[in-house]
Amino acid sequence: MSPQEAPPSVRNLDKAALRGEPSYVWRDGQERRLALILEAAGGRQKQAVLVNGCGVGTYLFRLGKFTENIVGLDIEFERLQQAKIHAEHLVNARGEDLPLSAERFDLVLSHEVLEHVQDDRAVIKEILRSLKPGGRLVLFCPNRGYPFETHGFYWRGVYHFGNIPLINYLPRAWRDRLAPHVNVYTRRDLTRLFSGLPVRVIKRTIIFGAYDNIIARHPRFGKSLRAVLQWLEKTPLRIFGLSHFWVVEKTSLE
Repeated sequence: MSPQEAPPSVRNLDKAALRGEPSYVWRDGQERRLALILEAAGGRQKQAVLVNGCGVGTYLFRLGKFTENIVGLDIEFERLQQAKIHAEHLVNARGEDLPLSAERFDLVLSHEVLEHVQDDRAVIKEILRSLKPGGRLVLFCPNRGYPFETHGFYWRGVYHFGNIPLINYLPRAWRDRLAPHVNVYTRRDLTRLFSGLPVRVIKRTIIFGAYDNIIARHPRFGKSLRAVLQWLEKTPLRIFGLSHFWVVEKTSLE
């Protein structure tokens, strides 16, 4: 079984807990998110692009079809070794301290990465430093309103991988004891994260997943579930969606 095919329980649970699991395969869920990214980019995907937290390079490869000026960054060197087949320029570093020049990029993608960093405010500031004025950050991160914690939890010092119901509905102190390895965000949390920074919010919403795993096992039920939940994105019930989807434009120098 190849590393791409092996489930996290077979590979390395500690790393799965700390860093999350990157996209190893390309399915409807990734295709839909790519369409959202391209729409949000407004043509910037053809210019200078940074994939901040590129993992094994899944989105790096797709965005690299639009530009040769693309950089992938990840804290995990082993993942960059797999990503190097998709891009020439890769950086092994923390998001809190980007070894990249200011005002270099027109587009930065942060896809389900922010929740794993040590200092999310510092990461956002570094992304904005690296963006040109008028450049955009496309951000996906987990929604606290989603009924499941998708990153597993710790119980008596032992990590359990999987989708765990209702943990994120607990008071923050209790929730963080069960899931100290990963953050989760409300809309207010994200608003506070960008407060006082030179940005203009272009889009902020919440999206549901594509539920490709359910569809693979139960096609008719899974497709119906996906259709209903993605329709709910148009209603106030999107507050129960899987991920925040924000598009933020840098307005000026700090």
